[in-house]
Amino acid sequence: MKKFVSLFVLILLSASAWCQSHPNYTVIVSLDGFRWDYPIMYNTPHLDQIAARGSSATMLPSYPASTFPNHYTLATGLVPDHHGIVNNTFWDTQNNRQYSMNNPETRFNPAYYLGEPIWVTAQKQGVKTANMYWVAADIPIKNTFPTYQKLFRQKPQLTFEERIDTVISWLRMPEEARPQLVMLYFEEPDGTGHHFGPRSLETKRKVEYLDSLVGVLMHKISRLPIADRINLIVTSDHGMTEISDERVVNMHPYLKPEWCRVIDGKTPTSVFTKPEFRDSVYNSLKNVPHIHVWKKEEIPAELHYGSSDRIGDIVIAPATGWQFAEKGAGLKGAHGYFPQEPDMQVIFRAYGPDFKEGYRSKGFVNVDIYPLLCYLLHVKPAKNDGQPARIADLINQTSRDANPIIP
Repeated sequence: MKKFVSLFVLILLSASAWCQSHPNYTVIVSLDGFRWDYPIMYNTPHLDQIAARGSSATMLPSYPASTFPNHYTLATGLVPDHHGIVNNTFWDTQNNRQYSMNNPETRFNPAYYLGEPIWVTAQKQGVKTANMYWVAADIPIKNTFPTYQKLFRQKPQLTFEERIDTVISWLRMPEEARPQLVMLYFEEPDGTGHHFGPRSLETKRKVEYLDSLVGVLMHKISRLPIADRINLIVTSDHGMTEISDERVVNMHPYLKPEWCRVIDGKTPTSVFTKPEFRDSVYNSLKNVPHIHVWKKEEIPAELHYGSSDRIGDIVIAPATGWQFAEKGAGLKGAHGYFPQEPDMQVIFRAYGPDFKEGYRSKGFVNVDIYPLLCYLLHVKPAKNDGQPARIADLINQTSRDANPIIP
């Protein structure tokens, strides 16, 4: 009997040691512009299934709630103010030029991307990664690319179904070549939400189509030999709110050209003033309806925005649902507003061997995704703004016993 007990203890200890040295695989999916309440508004049985099988939450984006800043926040755990991509466009004061996500000269320049993305952190520690179209993965940040990747700029782009098939092919690779982390990006329902609004029939159809794709991914993962070792996370960068051509603010009548050096960005807008006219700009704008205006050092602390030299002396933000423009552009949806606004918040769904089952979290901030991924991969995180304690409740006890990094 003693021999049996000793053998049983040895097996348990060996299994625990194996789990610590062999972390599970993780697939993280971003559905661009997917509001937290789309699964309430529309029919999403597969996302609902993930919530039932695993953990779910409403997650806050970082400010501004836009695509490039928040996808890079998800990758680095740093707020935009700290990782440098402070908006989809911004003024580079050191080189006197505009950074734009649509300008290849700046878009692919690694000097703009501060911090350390998860694929760099992982690969520095011997963990292979694969990447499908995630923001900044195609840039040599710290002279490092993912082990495997598909480039968003390569034409023709893969269809959504082809992207899923490529992810599955990566997970079918021999163990010694197989990536431990796979990141997958879909640019919808963001585009549909912009053109038709978050409550439109078109957005409903797109959301339900994306949910069906999540179902396809889940099914194909379930057929893999390593299915019981795969964590699947589905989340987003920002939400979407309704706008109209009637809700616009034209700032130009309030800003004299001789006051300003550069005006850049829309939500928010940075004004780089001539020093002697800083107060003139602020005083001219402070009583304009439907906007928020701050001197850089007076931006509310909860926005974590204002220390970067890529942010102007004066920052102007439209009220939720309003836009800065001379006239409307016919769009029905927008984002970039305060993370505390419910319409800007996003889904989080996760299931797999490391997550609790049927658990609803009280919520957290997207800077916490980076330390979560580091935990799942068993790698030491670089400096970040995340708080592991906020996501510790997502992790099941078996995982925490095997890898007690999260408190």
